Amino acid sequence: MNENITAIVFDLGGTLRIALKDDEWMKQGRIHMAELAGTDLPFEDFYALVEERYEKYRKWALAENKESNDEELWCKWLLFDYPRDLIMANRHKLSYEYRQSKGRRVVVDHGEEVLRELYKRGYKLGIISNLIGETEVYEWLEEDGLRDLFSSVILSPECGLRKPCAEIYRVSSRDLGVPCEQIASVADNQGRDIEGAREAGIAYNVLYDSPEKKHPVDPNGENPPDAVVRDFRELLDLFPGREA
Repeated sequence: MNENITAIVFDLGGTLRIALKDDEWMKQGRIHMAELAGTDLPFEDFYALVEERYEKYRKWALAENKESNDEELWCKWLLFDYPRDLIMANRHKLSYEYRQSKGRRVVVDHGEEVLRELYKRGYKLGIISNLIGETEVYEWLEEDGLRDLFSSVILSPECGLRKPCAEIYRVSSRDLGVPCEQIASVADNQGRDIEGAREAGIAYNVLYDSPEKKHPVDPNGENPPDAVVRDFRELLDLFPGREA
């Protein structure tokens, strides 16, 4: 491990938070979306419409390494033919419910204890996440009592950038007040997360073999990580106390 590391930035989806498949939870998210939009469509048909439009948005976002804020996402891309005043008023809630329609999110096993110990050891902690929605992450951090652990939270809908864009790591570096060569990254997507981090000069890249298993882990493949962990507690072996 690079002994100069003074800050650690974490990916969210598949890393700090895991999405559990919960059919009733996901159904309620879809019902709430339809209610917020005031649609006359059955909620299943409304959700299918949003999904079709979201695919077009996602292709643009991935191609450009950009992310829309909630206003642009819902008023330009997803519900442009619905009453703008209503959609504007409910844009944050719509993003939240859309994400709930994909699964119930929980903190990864041992995530909180590891975060608290790393903070205690003197590391600055940050979040860098690709996702939609401007409010959910902050509400979660407050509800779980984790907000004070993080010196920086960089979300793609706020800065307009998506990983693997290297600039999002530079934004995080400036926000943390720590140069990239003193930052480690912990994430689960070998292609997306390591490529941009390395280009930005992030010093140490840890790949988490997430229980979601969405992304293959190949230590010897393209964008090889500096370390692989399969249990969050292994991070405590990689990042000893700053005084050590």
